[in-house]
Amino acid sequence: MVRMEVEGSPDSFKGTHYSNEDTDSEFAGSDYDNEDTSELDEEECEVLKTEHINEMLDLERQFLALKEQLYMERIKQIEKKLEEVKAGNAQEYLGPVDDLHHQMEIRMKVAGILKEFKFKNVNIQYEAEKQAVDQNFQSEKNLARDQIRRELEERIRRLEEDRNSVDLWGDSLYNPKKKRRIGNNGSTYYEVGPSRDQLHLLDRRRKPVPVSGPYIVYMLKDSEIIDDWTQIRKACRSTANLTDPLMLSSPI
Repeated sequence: MVRMEVEGSPDSFKGTHYSNEDTDSEFAGSDYDNEDTSELDEEECEVLKTEHINEMLDLERQFLALKEQLYMERIKQIEKKLEEVKAGNAQEYLGPVDDLHHQMEIRMKVAGILKEFKFKNVNIQYEAEKQAVDQNFQSEKNLARDQIRRELEERIRRLEEDRNSVDLWGDSLYNPKKKRRIGNNGSTYYEVGPSRDQLHLLDRRRKPVPVSGPYIVYMLKDSEIIDDWTQIRKACRSTANLTDPLMLSSPI
């Protein structure tokens, strides 16, 4: 079927007048022509339809062939790129590899700098801990020295007190009241010394007394005890020489 199109707008038909006779004659004459043209148009449409179908099938075959050819070409390009990547010559591979090498160099530099700073930090911590340990050792040593010095001073003080008490007790025994005597030449002198009773009492007091209680445990070494005893004897001798009444007495 052929679609008939009438050219012209509806306004173009204004003012035209058709009579009934003209129209009837025109419709009556066109019926025969329409039947002939409809038969021809159907045959032509069938021919055109088959031609178009054949062209479409041909186009589909050509499209499938081109599609297969494009697929094979694409496969070949991908295999070629893969071989270039494996060989390390592909531009798509070299660019990212260069970027990775650049990033690796930067990270290596940063890691080296970080290593130096960490090494310096460890050295600083080591020196700080060493200094703290040395200071602690010096302070502990000074405290121990002060403590030992105080203990020795306390012992010396006690020995001085004991010596003073012994000196006072010895003075009471060895220094009785002076007796005045007149010599043969008429000179006067004083007899100094203990009496027989006092000497007898001193001998009685000098007798050893058995000790049954707890013994003294010395915390010092033998050499230190001997040194202390030597110093005490020297001090006693010097004080005895200064306070000896025979040395101080002189004839009048």
